[in-house]
Amino acid sequence: MNTGIKITAFAAALAATFGTAYGVGKGVGPTGAPAKPEHAGHAAQAPARPGADAGHGEHEAADRGPAAGGFQVSEDGYTLALDTPRIAAGQGELRFSIKDAQGRNVTAYKTEHGKELHFIVASRDLTVYRHLHPVRAADGTWSTPVDLPAAGGYKAFADFAPAAEGAKGVTLGADLSVPGAYAPNPLPPAARTAEVDGYRVALGGTLDPGEAGELRLTVSKDGKPVTNLEPYLGAYGHLVALRDGDLAYLHVHPNEGGPGPDVSFTATAPSAGSYRLFLDFQHEGTVRTAAFTVQVA
Repeated sequence: MNTGIKITAFAAALAATFGTAYGVGKGVGPTGAPAKPEHAGHAAQAPARPGADAGHGEHEAADRGPAAGGFQVSEDGYTLALDTPRIAAGQGELRFSIKDAQGRNVTAYKTEHGKELHFIVASRDLTVYRHLHPVRAADGTWSTPVDLPAAGGYKAFADFAPAAEGAKGVTLGADLSVPGAYAPNPLPPAARTAEVDGYRVALGGTLDPGEAGELRLTVSKDGKPVTNLEPYLGAYGHLVALRDGDLAYLHVHPNEGGPGPDVSFTATAPSAGSYRLFLDFQHEGTVRTAAFTVQVA
């Protein structure tokens, strides 16, 4: 993925960027039941993608204001073809390929954050999230193990940059289903802290629609700040935001800083609504994910 901020448009334009300082404005949404989000209906505008090998700070200004989305299975001549659009609950394997405009499997990619392609699966109710790293076969077929715990609707996102000359970064989305009796879970209430495996992550700052705000995520364990976070895919933290209702997708990286306890971002929400934020961070050799619900009013 892009260093700095990686956000790719699908069909609806939704601006989002993430940067450095701790905000002191309105703050991230209230703790309590989130309001219903707006649905997509904006004109699309794809962002320019910065070079994959530059530093986070170098892209901060250039990446302000790109669009985000989460709706198209095909874009810019590339298509996400799921060989396993249905998968049983529990442990399984996902298989897919990226097709070019001629229907051929793409076999050459740029390496971004140590990977040729990043693959994310989230449930439609935003209570399940998986950041996966598939393996590519020589014929361009990708595969990855996955654990999807319950029946229901899911969405898969493939984030990559083809090696073809002039090709820009692309993020494609496709529907995925787990058969069985299904009752969607309610969106977890907004809160400023999240607990995962004995770690506590505190969320502070602002997230406002159409206006840059500052977020800071602070990691602690056993009441003590974690000051030795480990690089994970070239950064001390990765943040994915998904909008409730349409799963508008934003994937971003922090600015210079680290190794903790703070991982900071500057953000512009694409619209009012409820969002689910997923922070991946690594400590003591293990990657963990802290999840938050944020209400943008």
